[in-house]
Amino acid sequence: MADKSFDRSSERAYLPPSAPPTNHGHTTAAWTTVILVLVGAVVASLAVMGSLVWLFWVGLGIVLLGVIVGRVLKMLGFGQPGPSTDSRDTAHSGS
Repeated sequence: MADKSFDRSSERAYLPPSAPPTNHGHTTAAWTTVILVLVGAVVASLAVMGSLVWLFWVGLGIVLLGVIVGRVLKMLGFGQPGPSTDSRDTAHSGS
């Protein structure tokens, strides 16, 4: 058996550019939205099982409230920063 190992000292590694660090949505706005939407979905599903039409609509109202509250919290700065926030922060820091 012949040794057919390659000389790996001249091998190049082509790596993708590194992504900026993110928090993957672990924000107050995201968690509030998720919790309210889940509570609304549970209420609506329990209403379907119990044949309570009014409670079903209450559940959907909670879901809608969760989406609105999450969007408002994001606008107030409790969400994940986007490209416009990053450019604004660098403009204020003087870099």
